[in-house]
Amino acid sequence: MVRAKSCQGSSVVKKLVRGLQEFKQSYVAEHQELLEELSHGQKPRVLFISCSDSRVDPNLITQTDVGELFVIRNAGNIVPPYGAANGGEGGTIEYAIAALEIDQVVICGHSHCGAMKGLMKLNKLQADMPLVYDWLQHAETTRRVVAENYPESQDEERVEILVAENVLVQIDNLKTYPIVRSRLLQGKLQIYGWIYHIETGEVLAYDEQTHTYIPPQSQLVEKPHSLPSRLEQYLISTHAPPVACEVPAPRLQSASSAVAVDESRVDPMRSQLNALLRKSPDSWTEVEASMRSMSQLLEDARHQGMSANEAQNYHHRFSEQIPLWLRQMG
Repeated sequence: MVRAKSCQGSSVVKKLVRGLQEFKQSYVAEHQELLEELSHGQKPRVLFISCSDSRVDPNLITQTDVGELFVIRNAGNIVPPYGAANGGEGGTIEYAIAALEIDQVVICGHSHCGAMKGLMKLNKLQADMPLVYDWLQHAETTRRVVAENYPESQDEERVEILVAENVLVQIDNLKTYPIVRSRLLQGKLQIYGWIYHIETGEVLAYDEQTHTYIPPQSQLVEKPHSLPSRLEQYLISTHAPPVACEVPAPRLQSASSAVAVDESRVDPMRSQLNALLRKSPDSWTEVEASMRSMSQLLEDARHQGMSANEAQNYHHRFSEQIPLWLRQMG
C-alpha cells in the first residue's frame, strides 16, 4: 500500500515536469514579447482575492493573462480585519494598493467551499486542525450571521448561504484597512463581491442596490462623472449653509422692522465667493479651506440681508465645482 501511494505520487510529479517542458516549448515560445515586458515590472489592475480551492483558478475563469491579476489565495477567501493577524494578507493588500496603485478589488467566493463547511463544525476542527480553526475565526461573523438569520437552512443550502454572506463579511473586513478607507473616500477604489459556481462556470456579482447577486455584466455601466464621490458628498454636506425659506413679510409690517439688504457689505462678499469659485485648489486641504470660507461668507452675507435663494444658489454652484476640482487634482 505504501509503495502504491509512492508510485502514484511519483507519476503526479512526472506530469508536472512534463507540464514545465510543454509550458516552455509552447506558451513561452508564443508569448516571448509579453514575458520580456513583464521581466521589467508588473502593472496589474485588479487585486483578486479568492479561495485556495484547487477547483478555482482566477486567471482561467476571467480569461486573463499573466501579469493582469494580483492574486491573494487562502482557505475561504478571507481578509483578516486590519491588525487582527500577522499573516501576509494585510501586507499584500497594502502593497497592491499603495505600490502597484491597483484601483479594483474582487473578493470571490465559490460554491461547495470547504472552508464554509468547516464553519459548520468548528468544535471538531479545534481538536483536529487547530490552525484551520484559528484561521476560520476571521469568518466568525459569517457563521453568526447565517446561524441567527437563516436558522432553518441545513447542509448544502447552508453552505451556499455561508459562501454568499462570507463574501460580504470579507468586504467589510477589507474596509477596515486605512489605505482602503482612504481610497474609497477619494473615489479611487472599487470593490466587487463575486461567487463562482463550480458546476456551471457561472459567476454572480453582489449588487448593493438590490442586495442580491446578479450577472456581473449588468455592473459594467459606467457611473456618470457628475455623481459626487464620498469625499465630495462629505464636503458638500458638512459645509452646507443652513436651509432657509423665503417667508413673505406680513402686509401690515412696518418698513423699519424688515431686514434691509446692505449692498455695500454684501457686494464684497459676492466678489469673494465668485473668486473662490474661480480657484483651482491643488490639494484636498485647499478644497476644504475654500468650503469653509464659502460657508463663513454665506453666513455673514445672510446677516447682511442676502436672500436664502441667492445663498442656496452659491451653495449649488460650489457643489458643482467640487467634482471638477477633484478631477483636476487627479
